[in-house]
Amino acid sequence: MTSIRFALNHMAAPSLAIDDFFALAKSLGIDAVEIRNDLSGNAILDGTKPEAIKEAAARHGLTIISINALQRFNEWNVTRAAEAQELIDYAGASGAKALILVPKNDGTGCADGERQVNLRQSLAALKPMLEKAGIIGLVEPLGFEICSLRSKTEAAEAIKELGAQSIFRLVHDTFHHHLAGEAATFPELAGLVHISGVSDSSVAVADMRDSHRVLVDADDLLDNAGQVRALLQAGYNGPFSFEPFAAAVHALKDPAAALRASMDYLSARV
Repeated sequence: MTSIRFALNHMAAPSLAIDDFFALAKSLGIDAVEIRNDLSGNAILDGTKPEAIKEAAARHGLTIISINALQRFNEWNVTRAAEAQELIDYAGASGAKALILVPKNDGTGCADGERQVNLRQSLAALKPMLEKAGIIGLVEPLGFEICSLRSKTEAAEAIKELGAQSIFRLVHDTFHHHLAGEAATFPELAGLVHISGVSDSSVAVADMRDSHRVLVDADDLLDNAGQVRALLQAGYNGPFSFEPFAAAVHALKDPAAALRASMDYLSARV
């Protein structure tokens, strides 16, 4: 039986201060975490220095697998370049191994031809920046219909064309994989898997949003267990990181118990 290497994204418990979040991960036997730059009143947005995060992670015996995320990465301009450099510098100073790259998700840049050109331009610009810092770029296609990069196939083609498989990897997000309706998984290019479930059977796939994303249990409609099993069987041996966005999860008084139950559920099915 193959075991799952679980990781924890700060979105799993966004109200916890960074040290408490790290302690939560450790209490679950998890040794890999993702930090975020979009949690108001919390690290990184609250001005927490990267050195403080590096020290806390070391104290808890954790590896920071990523900073989540450079938004609109495939809309390359002066602003994006500055944001990218700032996050790459923060990743380096905090000990984070990778930077997640999230595409435009507002209905623009979606046209066939246009989106591929934009993607290649951004990857080509990011490649030397990431290479110099020794940071991996984790490209995360989003399954939403308004997203400018829905397809892992398109992302994989661009990465391979650039000969940049050592710099860029893919994020397989179980939620977005289901929404995109794409069969291909690219386990050999996957650097990270995000896991979250949807249990509300009243919502159509096209209407699923981050607010529906809960911890995976027996009511999961996305076949997380099947996706995890298939990735493991195909040779993926990286982390599976919990990334639930639902308010109900964020309000849990005992997130550790809920996360443990989800870990047990998934572990029993691979």
